[in-house]
This record gives sequence, C-alpha cells and structure tokens, in this order.
Amino acid sequence: MKTKKIVLILFIAVVIAQLFVPAKMILNNEDILNTGKIYKFKTAPIDPSDPFRGKYINLNFEENRFNYKKENNWVRNEDIFVVINTNKDGFATITNVVKEKPLNNNVDFIEAKVQYIYTNENDTHITIKYPFDRFYMEESKAKNAEDAYREYLKDKNNITYALVAIKNGQTVLKDVFINEKNMKTIVEEIINENN
Repeated sequence: MKTKKIVLILFIAVVIAQLFVPAKMILNNEDILNTGKIYKFKTAPIDPSDPFRGKYINLNFEENRFNYKKENNWVRNEDIFVVINTNKDGFATITNVVKEKPLNNNVDFIEAKVQYIYTNENDTHITIKYPFDRFYMEESKAKNAEDAYREYLKDKNNITYALVAIKNGQTVLKDVFINEKNMKTIVEEIINENN
C-alpha cells in the first residue's frame, strides 16, 4: 500500500512539473508582450518560392549585419547580445554587438546568435540570427497568409516589418505588418473577398 502512495505522489509531482513549465513560458511571454519595449524590424525579401514552411512565414530582416574590427574572434552559432535602438524612420537598428550581456539597464538588447562570418580585405561583418524569424499562423489561414506575402514580394514599394517586444534580452514576435496592415487583417480581407 505504501508503494502505491509513493507512486501516486511521484505521478502527481510529474504532472504538476509538466504543467508548470509551459505555464511559466506562457506567462513569461505575456510579460514581455505587456511590459517590453516594442520595436519594428523591417523585413527583407526572401525566396518567393519558399516563404512558408508549414504554419509559419519565414522572415528575413534588413537589419541583420554588423561590421566589426578584424581583431574580434567571432564563431558561427556563438551566443551574442545585439544592442538596438530606433532609427529616424522608426525601425530597429543595431548599435553594437557584444559577447557579454550588457549591464547598462538603459539599453535594449537581444540574445541572438552569429549566423555567418564574412571577412576579406574590404569588408568584415557578421550576419545575425534573430530568435524571432518565424511568424506562426493558424493552419486554416496559412495558405491565405502565404498568398498575401507572395503578393507583397512582387511590389518592391511595399513596406513589411515585424513588431517585436523586447525585455531583458528576451523577445516575442507580436505581429507582421504589410503597409501598416497586420497579417491577420490582410488574411481576413482575402477570405472575405473569396467568399
């Protein structure tokens, strides 16, 4: 009988732990969305034949390169901290990339990774892999979102950006906009046109 109680207690502890971890992640993301600073990251064109992978839009960003001095030793997939600010047009811009977490509470930064390292006699830069390069959509709306995004790629005058909440280096991708309309609104308009 004692063994059954121990097994039951262990089972309940495992269930609570399994519920706690996702709940903590959700609460953390909600905190970032509600209290983090919002930045607009201008997106760059991607391969028009492959913007969608399942239920998400694959995003590339214009502001993803940082020139560095040759004496810096960067390593591919290395953890880095990208210090950002807002440019005159209201979009996020990189002001610095460092290997140690910034101690200054007055700067906003993103925990990211070095994607590529490029060095020659004229240019030395790293390409940054942001943790928010996928915008997930409800499966029933994914096809319409894909069509809208492909349509955007045809017109180079369109402005597309991701709205990202940032707090203490952590990020949450809030939404994707095309010409100041969010993707949800664009998809709903497409669905209404097709009905």
